[in-house]
Amino acid sequence: MKETNIHNPKNLSGRLQTFLGEFVYGGIDGSVTTFAVVSGAYGANLDSAVIIILGLANLLADGFAMSVGAYLSARSENDNFEKHKAIENWEIDNLREREVEEIREIYVAKGFEGELLEQVVEKITSDREVWIDTMMKEELEMIKTDKTPISIGAVTFISFILVGTIPLIIYLIDFVNPLDLDLFLTSAILTGIAFALIGVLKAFVNNTNALRGLLETLLLGGAAALIAYFVGDFLEKIVLGAV
Repeated sequence: MKETNIHNPKNLSGRLQTFLGEFVYGGIDGSVTTFAVVSGAYGANLDSAVIIILGLANLLADGFAMSVGAYLSARSENDNFEKHKAIENWEIDNLREREVEEIREIYVAKGFEGELLEQVVEKITSDREVWIDTMMKEELEMIKTDKTPISIGAVTFISFILVGTIPLIIYLIDFVNPLDLDLFLTSAILTGIAFALIGVLKAFVNNTNALRGLLETLLLGGAAALIAYFVGDFLEKIVLGAV
């Protein structure tokens, strides 16, 4: 039986792993910014309906802006890669001996020498695609991703919306069916859980300590919420005091 490779981008789980980084960072931004809006509105003693309006408006606008930024960044990286690849193509055609010597220098630095070194150089320079790929990776330290700019932007947007909705969920439920709950406290608890889960995923993506990732996301998200809360509270007193 043929073994399924979970890292194959054509496999669903492989695709999820491929885009996990974009999902994590989109989720972090979505949850932090939305909860900051909720905290600021709560600090300003705004009505729940206003919190929903501000939260959803922020969610859609910031989510779109972030996805566009991710798309443009990925597009720029791809364009930069293709530009340098074209330069390497030109140099192989016009400065062949120099490019051969650069391959030799790369593998000398790796410890190759003598006949083995020459065999490696001859093998690489006999295949143009392998030659260019080697120069891109070893000389320029550039690797082209299989992810398209559109897919990166789409995953970022979806993650921003999905995770960013969590701080608003309890307000939306209360709007449809009034609850006998402290809405802000419940929102804070749900958001804290989201921060924790995203923090663990972030640690997985970066291959760092899970507890550190969890605490870092909780602290940064909490700090943003506190700042927004006190700013909202301060502005409410200033504005109402001036009326």
